[in-house]
Amino acid sequence: MTQTPASESAPASAPTPVHWKLVIDSADPHTQADFWAAALHYEVEDNSALVERLLEMGALPGAATLEFHGRPAFRDLIAVRHPDDPFDADSGTGLGRRLLFQRVPEAKSGKNRLHLDLHPGAGRLADEVERLTALGASVLREVKESSGQWVVMADPEGNEFCVQ
Repeated sequence: MTQTPASESAPASAPTPVHWKLVIDSADPHTQADFWAAALHYEVEDNSALVERLLEMGALPGAATLEFHGRPAFRDLIAVRHPDDPFDADSGTGLGRRLLFQRVPEAKSGKNRLHLDLHPGAGRLADEVERLTALGASVLREVKESSGQWVVMADPEGNEFCVQ
């Protein structure tokens, strides 16, 4: 009797999808988080319980924190998450769709190599551009091509994104 190697007889399991977040360099991460939370109808993560624990343990210096919306927060990073996605109640960290803003010393230079496309729904382009402009975005250009129509915008720190 010939035996089949285990690697040939066992069904292959699908690889576990990789968890990810989009990290965006920023001069003022908290202002960016407020803008993008409002733009996407996301929630700014509340990491205050984790920050307080780290401060109490002496694992985080006070200079690495600030007060944000009336609670302690990390000074140099903050994230926004989709309101329907799970999150770790102990740390406040999202476990799904997230944008993380991290403070960097240098200003943005050049064109983005990666950007978000926002799709507000059919017939809502003009209203969405107006709403985003009121939040602090600016219109860079309007594009009308045979393949479609969209508006290229910039967030308060100049990062480009599109609205279709």
